[in-house]
Amino acid sequence: MTQSVPLTPNPNNDSSGGNPLPVILDTLPDISSPPTRGMLRVQQQLDLLLLAIEALRLGASEEMLATSHHLGLQGIINNRVDLWRLRCTNPWRKCYNREILSPEQLKTLILLTHTCAKQLLVPMTQLLLAVQQMRDKDIPLENNFRLSEYFTRFKSHFISRMNPKRAKVSVYLASPQELNQLALSLLEELLFYSGTRGMERLWVRLFDGEVD
Repeated sequence: MTQSVPLTPNPNNDSSGGNPLPVILDTLPDISSPPTRGMLRVQQQLDLLLLAIEALRLGASEEMLATSHHLGLQGIINNRVDLWRLRCTNPWRKCYNREILSPEQLKTLILLTHTCAKQLLVPMTQLLLAVQQMRDKDIPLENNFRLSEYFTRFKSHFISRMNPKRAKVSVYLASPQELNQLALSLLEELLFYSGTRGMERLWVRLFDGEVD
């Protein structure tokens, strides 16, 4: 049975712009921030998950903004620029802004990622089922139209936004197979985070090994 959590703003939350954040964010535990390197890895992973969501559906970036407003996250994400700035804390980005996200900002991105993943449950399940079927028949995944479309969109977003001077980015850009595998692994993660306790799973996974 699905457990619902109220999205009513919590007046005790202190968010930017004077807008209270939804109480659902309080279900995520407070933890000590990991070292800067660990935080950068966390921020990178969140941005990549959102990149995969954009590759799954045309117009997903607009839907992210609409979803953030529906969830009452205007205290952190009030417009496209706010979301863009949060995502540019990914050190792989061409427009990397060198900021470290606050716990409230991280929780906001986690709620947004989880909610968008839930909305894409059907296409994600269909794609991963196609992956299994193609592998069972020993057929390249790219031969499936839907998978090929997802890989193509992900590659397009990755190339346009990531800095080729970053060592790992250059590796992905030089190997279409590795880039497709990254896109696939992100898809599998999103499905895992789309469940009832998806927010908590994502929070724990992000900080696993980064904090004592």
